[in-house]
Amino acid sequence: MQHVVEEACSLLQARYGAIGVLNPARTGLQEFVTHGMTDQEERATGDRPTGRGVLGVLITDPEPLRLARISSHPDSYGFPPGHPPMTSFLGVPIRVRPDHEPYGNLYLTDKIGAGEFSEDDEALAEALALAAGIAIQNTRLHEQVRVISVLDDRDRIAMALHDTVIQRLFASGLALQGAARQSDPETIVEGIDLVINDLDETITDIRTAIFELGNRRAGGLRSSVLQLTEELAPVLGARPTVTTSGPVDSAVPPHIADHLVAVIRESLTNASKHAAASSYAIELFVLDDEVILEVTDNGIGVAAAEARGAGMGLTNLSNRAEKLGGSFDIRSIEAGGTRVTWRVPL
Repeated sequence: MQHVVEEACSLLQARYGAIGVLNPARTGLQEFVTHGMTDQEERATGDRPTGRGVLGVLITDPEPLRLARISSHPDSYGFPPGHPPMTSFLGVPIRVRPDHEPYGNLYLTDKIGAGEFSEDDEALAEALALAAGIAIQNTRLHEQVRVISVLDDRDRIAMALHDTVIQRLFASGLALQGAARQSDPETIVEGIDLVINDLDETITDIRTAIFELGNRRAGGLRSSVLQLTEELAPVLGARPTVTTSGPVDSAVPPHIADHLVAVIRESLTNASKHAAASSYAIELFVLDDEVILEVTDNGIGVAAAEARGAGMGLTNLSNRAEKLGGSFDIRSIEAGGTRVTWRVPL
């Protein structure tokens, strides 16, 4: 906006210029960008205008206003001490279309070389106000996108830190309560040590979840999956096989890739913890406008695992798919084991 007001002063031969941005209620100015006044004059003037006097006329009646003398307008109430004198005035509303509510106003004063601003000056000022309106609109849209992005990341982190982490913290609290009831100091120390070790593991899980949400490993989605299988192999007792088909690196956008990596991690750890699996297979392929993930294991099957009371984070896996307009399915297979199918549109 600073550039716009500087250009306006240069093109219209105005000694002073300003852009006032309206507050959300459109009752006053929340931002005031100026050009032409010296730093000393800015300091002497004091607080920025909020929309009183002639400046406020365009707020209540957003139409172009030209004056040969500012003091001649009935709403004029003068300038604060230290403010440089100003005579002629041109003000136009800032908006991207004539039928839109204005974002603010462009103000120009003291036409150089003439007693007042002309109709041509007014037309040029309206064109510059349009440019300012587009700049303000783009800034606000970017701010909205950033807010949406932050909210989306918050939801994804909440999903990633699912029941397993919460249950671990709850169990740690119970263990500490149990240790506090012991009378033997050695037993108390052993109990606290166990809780500390478990909390260390929990912290590692939290860090891993947040890292996966905010960072996609270099090398593409396939590389991320291969690195994940290498990382989990010691925990699983075997390294899962990975099969990919189609343009998984180029066709899958980063935000979906983040979900895929998280779903694979959760599916594999569920199979190891709850289904007593010893071998695992990952199939990931892009078909038409859809990415499909299948994670298969040779464990006891989903029905048996559920009968043992394992929550397995199934709600978390389902929510991830639904959020992206996709679907989630888990079922036992005839040969033994479980197959997780997770698919979302691209």
